[in-house]
Amino acid sequence: MDRPPIWLRPERAARGPRPAHSRAEIAAAAVRVADAEGLTAVSMRRIATELATGTTSLYRYVDGKDELFDLMVDHAMGDGRPPAPTGDWRADLTAVAHEQRALMLRHPWLVRLPATRPVLGPNTLAWLEATYAAVDVPGLDADEVLAQAATLLTFVRGHALEEIAELEAARGDQAAMSDWLAKQAQYGERVIGSGDYPHLSRMMLEAETPHAADRFDRLFERSLGHVLDGLAAHRS
Repeated sequence: MDRPPIWLRPERAARGPRPAHSRAEIAAAAVRVADAEGLTAVSMRRIATELATGTTSLYRYVDGKDELFDLMVDHAMGDGRPPAPTGDWRADLTAVAHEQRALMLRHPWLVRLPATRPVLGPNTLAWLEATYAAVDVPGLDADEVLAQAATLLTFVRGHALEEIAELEAARGDQAAMSDWLAKQAQYGERVIGSGDYPHLSRMMLEAETPHAADRFDRLFERSLGHVLDGLAAHRS
């Protein structure tokens, strides 16, 4: 017989000894490992070692790695608080988007986990409630609310994924990165000189954002504005 989700199971059984570790301690240990070494470093054995307990003992708390990931996600989501509602949907969704991006940048492994398998722990539920509350207005049916919230959250996740990938590459072999950039610049000159790509060439020659130190912030802010403009068209 399948056990209910971890969120429905009491942390401490009605009988028996007091658990040596709490779910929060287990989640915090796993998050520390993932933050420092990436998601691939997280295993039941590794987290048991971090907690100075046996791997078998860890299974008394979680059924396996999937539940461990659930605890990690909800713990990480608790690293920030949903913004207080202002009554201005655009301001509220802007705040949600910025806070969600910040969470993903603090915990880059979050974007590596499937978004199609929702985690419904208390911290994640609070974020979902805040997001839906900002979207939900009279005249929108439930499916439209879901679609608009998904549009925003998918944008944030995609932007964070690209940002994290570039930041990780930049932290890698600096010499190799410099060599790659030099080769791309050389090739870019040929692309522009060919005359075959006038619109792309204009972007390469005139766009300032790709060369700015705060390019990710600029791109996120401008792109988020476009997303919100698109949502606004369906809210009248």
